[in-house]
Amino acid sequence: MDIDLTSMNSAELEKLQKDVEKALKSVRTREIEAARKAAEKAVAEFGLTLADVAGGGKPGKSRSKSVAAAKYRNPKAPEQVWSGRGRRPDWIKAALDSGADLDDLMI
Repeated sequence: MDIDLTSMNSAELEKLQKDVEKALKSVRTREIEAARKAAEKAVAEFGLTLADVAGGGKPGKSRSKSVAAAKYRNPKAPEQVWSGRGRRPDWIKAALDSGADLDDLMI
């Protein structure tokens, strides 16, 4: 299938680009589903499920994430705490914007 891109105007090219992106997304979804089904079939031969092998740990044991201890507390709402990991909560951003220092919020 040859398409002469040089003869197309910008509107036609943009429509083609959107159509291609939509088609790629659809194909990718189908490929992922086919891979998932193939993987389920493969692990079923061993009497397992994808959940059994996807964790990477010992079979039958689930991995749990460790919860970091809180390091900062909102003085206006003491139930709001933050460990210092991940995205800053809005209350931290608001306190810093209003001139507070991060050390002021430390527990």
